[in-house]
Amino acid sequence: MTPVTPAPERIQSIDALRGFDMFWIIGGDALFRALAKWADVPIWSGRCLRHLEHVEWEGFHFYDLIFPLFLFLVGAVIPFSLESARRRGATRGAVYGRIVRRTLFLFALGLLYNGILQLNWLMPTEGGHYTVNIHDHLRITGVLQRIAICYGIAAVITLHTNPRARFVVVVAVLVGYWAILHFVPNPETGVAGLLTKEHNLGGYLDRTLLPGKILEKYYGYGDNEGLLSTIPAIATALLGTLAGQWLALNVEPAWKMVGLAAAGVVALALGEVWGVWFPVIKNLWTSSFVLVAGGWSLLLLALFYGVIDVLRWRAWAFFFVVIGANAITIYVGQKFIDFEYVSKFFFGGAIRFAGTLGPVIAAAGVLLVKWLVLLFLYRQKMFLRV
Repeated sequence: MTPVTPAPERIQSIDALRGFDMFWIIGGDALFRALAKWADVPIWSGRCLRHLEHVEWEGFHFYDLIFPLFLFLVGAVIPFSLESARRRGATRGAVYGRIVRRTLFLFALGLLYNGILQLNWLMPTEGGHYTVNIHDHLRITGVLQRIAICYGIAAVITLHTNPRARFVVVVAVLVGYWAILHFVPNPETGVAGLLTKEHNLGGYLDRTLLPGKILEKYYGYGDNEGLLSTIPAIATALLGTLAGQWLALNVEPAWKMVGLAAAGVVALALGEVWGVWFPVIKNLWTSSFVLVAGGWSLLLLALFYGVIDVLRWRAWAFFFVVIGANAITIYVGQKFIDFEYVSKFFFGGAIRFAGTLGPVIAAAGVLLVKWLVLLFLYRQKMFLRV
C-alpha cells in the first residue's frame, strides 16, 4: 500500500495579508484620510498621509506597495495550487488548461472593468457601417490584465523549474531589464538610459506599439501597466513563488518566518543600493523597485506568518481573511455596485448629525457595507480565486 502524504495546511497568513492589501483599495485609505482630517494631528495630516498617495515619479511610498504586494501574493499561492493539482492526479495538460483559462478569464475581466461593453470604441461611419477605434476609446492594459499575464507566465515557469532555477530567472530578468533601459536608445531622442517621464524607452514603446488608449492620469507618456514594464512585474510574481515554495517546505515554522524576514532585509537593502544608479520608479517597474517592493512584501509576509501561523494568534485576522478570500471580487464589484449609495441609505442620518465626525462615519460605512457583502460570500463559500 502506498503511503499518502498529508496535504499541507492552508496558510491563513497569505489570505490575511492579501486582505490587508485590498483593505486600502476598498476604502481603508479614505477612512484614514477622514480620520486624519477629523483628528487634526500634524503628523497624520503630513508625513503619514503622504504614504497613502503614489509617488509622482521617483521614490517609494506605502501606497506604491499595494499592487506589487498583490502580484507577489499571486505568485506565493502558485506552488500550493500546482501541488494541489498534482495530488489530485491532474495531468500536465489539465494543469496547462487551468492556467490558460484563469489567465484569459482575468484578462477578459480587466477589459470588462475598462468598459469594453460600452462599445465606445465602435464608431459609426457614413452608410451605416462601423469602424473600430481602440486607440482613442479603450484602454487595453490594466491591473487585472497585468495580474493575468504575470500569473500565467509565472505559473508556467514554476511548473517547469525548481526554486534555484527560478531564482536565476529572476536575476536574469532584473539585470536584463536594467540593461535594456540603460543601453538601448530611445529612437525619438537617440539617447539611452533616460528615465524621465517624457523620454524613457518604455513610454516610447507604449506610444508606438501598445494598442488602446494611454490615459493621462497614468503619467501620460506611457502606460504604467505598459509593455516593457510587464517583464520585471513577472519577476515580482516569481519572487512570490519562491516565498510560497519556502513556506511549503517541511521545516520548523519559526525558521520559515526567519527566512522570509532575512530575505526581505537583503532584497530591501539591494534595492535601495541599486536605486542609487537605477532609480526606484513604480511606473517603469524598475529592477530596484522590484527589490524594494519585494523586500517589504517578504517582511510583511514574515510578520503575518509569524503572528498568525507560528504564534496562532488568528482571531484578529478574520477581518482581513474575509477580504483576502475574495479580493478580485470586491475589486471588480466596486466598479459596478454603488456602495456609497447603500452606505448613505443606512448611515445618512448618522452622517448628517455627526458634525465633523460625519466624513469618518461615511468612509467607515462604505467600508463596512463592502465587508458585509464579502462576509456573506465567505459564509456561503463563494470564492473567485486567482
